[in-house]
Order: sequence, then C-alpha cells, then structure tokens
Amino acid sequence: MVKGIGNVLYCDFKGEKLSRLGFGAMRLPLLADGSVDKKQTEAMVALALEKGINYFDTAYPYHGGLSELVMGEVLSSYPRQSFNLADKFPGHQISASYDPAATFAEQLQKCRVDYFDYYLLHNVCEASLPVYEDQRWGIMDYFAEQRRQGRIRHLGFSSHARPENLRYFLDKYGQELEFCQIQLNYLDWTLQDAQAKCAILAEHAMPIWVMEPVRGGKLAHLPESLAQRLRGLRGGESQAAWAFRWLQSQGQVKVILSGMSNLAQLDDNLRTFAEEKPLSAEEEQVLAEITEALQDSLPCTGCRYCCDGCHRKLDIPMLLNAYNDVRFDGGLTVKMQMDALADEKQPSACIGCGACAQICPQGIDIPGAMRDFAERLRGMTSWAEICRQREEANRRAQLLR
Repeated sequence: MVKGIGNVLYCDFKGEKLSRLGFGAMRLPLLADGSVDKKQTEAMVALALEKGINYFDTAYPYHGGLSELVMGEVLSSYPRQSFNLADKFPGHQISASYDPAATFAEQLQKCRVDYFDYYLLHNVCEASLPVYEDQRWGIMDYFAEQRRQGRIRHLGFSSHARPENLRYFLDKYGQELEFCQIQLNYLDWTLQDAQAKCAILAEHAMPIWVMEPVRGGKLAHLPESLAQRLRGLRGGESQAAWAFRWLQSQGQVKVILSGMSNLAQLDDNLRTFAEEKPLSAEEEQVLAEITEALQDSLPCTGCRYCCDGCHRKLDIPMLLNAYNDVRFDGGLTVKMQMDALADEKQPSACIGCGACAQICPQGIDIPGAMRDFAERLRGMTSWAEICRQREEANRRAQLLR
C-alpha cells in the first residue's frame, strides 16, 4: 500500500493507483420522504475526491434504480479521468429474460459516461449461476466483448455464493475475470466461511474487493460490553475503524467499499484510511472473542457424521451454517441461497427422525434446528418477490427521469 496524491491509502492494481477506500453508493443519504439527498451526496463526493478517493461503486438496483442516476449526475461535474466508476449487470435479479446489451446501454446513459472503469457481474450465487451460464443470454461473451471494445476497462464479479459454487464459477470463467467482490469482515470470516472463499480466490490469483466491511453497520454498533473492550485497547478508534483495520491486514484485499450515508461516516473513514495501524496479536484475539460473542452459533464443526445416516440425504452442515447466519440478522443472502435449493434439499425436508442428533459429536438438536430454520424461511419474503419489488421500484425511477 502506498500514499497517493490525496490523503488516503492507495493500492496498485495492474499499474493503476486505486484508493483503498471505495465510495459505495448503495446507502446514500436520504431525505425524509425516502428519496436520495442529492445535495448531501454532492458534498460527500466533493470531499471524497478532495481527499483522494477515486473509486465509486453503484449498481442497477441500488436505491430503486436512482443510485446510478444520482451518481452519474454528481460525478458528471468532474473530469472523467479523475474518478473510477464501477457498475454491475443485474443477472442475480429474477426475470423472464435478460438483455445485457440493452441494460448496459441504459446504465451508460444513466451514469452519463461512455465507458465503465470497472464492471461486475452482480452477485454470482446459487440462484444466479444458471442465468450467467445460459447461452441464450450470452452475458459473459457480451461483456468480454465490451472490454475488448474499451467500454469496460476491467471486468470482474461480485459473489455471495457458498465456497463450492464460487470455485465452480472461477474454474469455468476465471480466465475472463480480473477481480472478485465478496462480503468480508471479521465476523463473516467464520459465519459465512469467508476464510474458505479467500483461499479459493488466492488459488486463482484473484484480487479481492470488499463489500459489507462492517456488516451493514452491525460491526459499527456493537453491544456496549463489547464496544468497551475495544475502547480499552484503542480509545481513539471508532468501532467501524476496527473492522477496517482488520481488513487492511488481509493481503489479498485491494479496495474496501463503504456504503456511507452521511458526512460523519465519511469523515471517520477518511481518518481510518489516512494511515495503516496494523492490529497486534492481542487485538486480533479480542476481535475473535467478539466474533464468538456475536454469533451465539450452533457449534457445528462440519464433521459430516450426521450426513451418513440422514434418510433425506440433506447437507446438514451447510444448512446449519446458513441457520446460524439467519439467526444473526435475518439473512437475505441465506434466503436467496435457500430459494435456489430443490425442495428435497430444504430444511423443511427434514423428517425429524433424530438419527443425525444421535451421532452428532457436539450434541446439537439438529431436527429442532431444521424445524426452526424452515419456519423462519417461511416467514421471509421470497427472493423472486424481492426482485419483483426492485424491478417495480426501478420502473418508477424511470418515470421520474
């Protein structure tokens, strides 16, 4: 990492200097009516550029389609070479058909640019893998061609997939892709098995972009007892700064995106990314203990003894890991993953025979966990309905243009 012309840390990516702190446009400041506060966004972008942030990230569904419009308008006031703009193709959205050419043209128009510096296949995961592989849509071929034409400078993908599916996608398409954006933070290192994902990406020599560095704000608003432990170690660091310090120590990580909603958050992040302050072994241990306290997880070790006797041939360790995630914060990502499973592989397929619990070395009540997991999933909005709502919001945004 090096210092650049501004006040933030920089990394090198293919000979280019990128600010390690990226400006995420998924959680822009809002007005009382729920619309994006353009004036405050303008002030935040101005300060970000002044301090050396040169990476801005938006996507088709963010803010119901308004994020691209607002960021395009705000950034159009600055020289095109002064910033890197990233956007994403919404192949993870459930739709009857996909038209990458039409979507890409719309995104360029909304963002008021002739090319994207960085472009990603949005959320390659269990639900979207069939879309990205479907030759009817030609998604991968189309965007590889746009890169050859110069309308995309760097092509990558984001992913919430489980490790085995991330590996599958990289084995098949990794040669066409330059970087991967994953959910990574000190909590998800174990909770979502991000450690395994990082290892797979390392095998493919794939640089990492980070999303959800503070887990949607949860790592910036810890219970007081846990926050007090951090203050006792570094009184001047915010809770969010601890999450960023942990990420700064991960060697594969290039850009860390932060969805900042106000100037105070931006100010705090700018202070954090003005210099490196590596964590000590003691501090790493404290974060590990905080992670354990936050999870309150079922202690599945993945031994898979339970799978041998399962009459329904369920992948019980995978389901328990997903259940732990849902118990922590409701798990939209988990809902998306579960919706992609066949009915006979869902937690609701468990017949409650108890053979798994009898052999579990950790003594987990697996049938009880499966019942509760299935009930929680039934109470959640389906991924298909979420996509329908997002598409409707996007249509309304188009009418406002």
